[in-house]
Amino acid sequence: MRSIMTITCMILFISGYIFPQFDILEKVKKETEEKVEKETDKEIDDTLEGDEKTEEDSVKEVKATDESNPSSTENVSSSKELKSYSKFDFVAGENVLFFEDFSQDNVGDFPALWNTNSSGEVVTFNNYPGHWFQIGNNGVFLPDITGTFGENFTIEFDIIYTGSTQFGFPDFVIEFISGKQENEALDAYIAGNGGCGFRIGAHGNKVYNWKDRNWGDIDNNKVSDFLYKNLNEKVHVSFSFQKQRVRQWLNEEKIYDLPKLLSAGVIIDRIRFTTWQTNEQIPYLNITNLRVAVGPPDMRNKLITEGKLVTRGILFDVNSATIKAESYGTLKEIASVLKENADVKVKIVGHTDSDGDENKNLDLSKRRAASVKDMLIKEFGINESRMQTDGMGETQPADKNDTPIGKANNRRVEFIKI
Repeated sequence: MRSIMTITCMILFISGYIFPQFDILEKVKKETEEKVEKETDKEIDDTLEGDEKTEEDSVKEVKATDESNPSSTENVSSSKELKSYSKFDFVAGENVLFFEDFSQDNVGDFPALWNTNSSGEVVTFNNYPGHWFQIGNNGVFLPDITGTFGENFTIEFDIIYTGSTQFGFPDFVIEFISGKQENEALDAYIAGNGGCGFRIGAHGNKVYNWKDRNWGDIDNNKVSDFLYKNLNEKVHVSFSFQKQRVRQWLNEEKIYDLPKLLSAGVIIDRIRFTTWQTNEQIPYLNITNLRVAVGPPDMRNKLITEGKLVTRGILFDVNSATIKAESYGTLKEIASVLKENADVKVKIVGHTDSDGDENKNLDLSKRRAASVKDMLIKEFGINESRMQTDGMGETQPADKNDTPIGKANNRRVEFIKI
């Protein structure tokens, strides 16, 4: 009986919802239903033969912790080893336009910088640090971002997806929207003057586009069980926009690389998340560390010609010098510049925001610079004699320290030509 119900839930994921005014999943059903049905029995058998934890146990693993005990989340990291991202070529934009880690919101509140027609709350987890936005079901959610993103920008964020065989495997959608129509509803099916959308689910991914309130010619589906294999685990989602070209990654796995996804002249200025209803109405999507960075990083010119390269694409675990795996693409680009200019020597300087103790921040910035040097030596073969390290802590801010965006811009690593 359990197997029948489980198979039913998975089939409903593929065939159960349709965007009104546009049968956006009809092709998905035709192209992927047969493959998903063939794989379903094996996935269920593998699950039942593996860990014997119940669905209730799995849900408890990501239950929100008591706000009064934040130490339970400190210095906890599930980042994969950096080398596992060896094919990850994502490089973050140069300047942070928007950053949201919900650190300024109280646990239990709806985040102040977001709008919705549904509900949600800020939570903490016992196995991942920081604040997370637990998004409600069956609604749209928009961060309050000011200004356009330009032609070249990157967007990245962390998610914890908690779908299950008991409560279903609903998908979620993130859309990148240009402009706004007069009297446009918050949840308009074809929003703005153009844009593109990505549907991400436990057993499949989809991408589509539109312009001038007409659906475009891209409607691409892929069968993938990436989220299914990473239930209740932190997953890093990345997007890179270069004029009309858009790339998407889930962790180190590149999902899409589409050279003409955006129509010419479409400039994105909004992000919209959409969730779907589940039978038990249990939230299944949690996000944090949403970062929008603009401008393509011209690393070679900055370092070789101008003599100073500033990057905010090298990320670290909270209060730690451990480099996050998603920093691989940025490190690889910097290493390439150093290899192509073998006579160049650099000083690597770490900088922090002003949160916490000043002396501890100074020490942390020095240790982070040393970690970058160590990684460039061990992973990319840069000669140790070419690099010095130092740290400035919070003493040289590049932005204000009273907003999440300003703090994100202050957390940086500089490479100074010597």
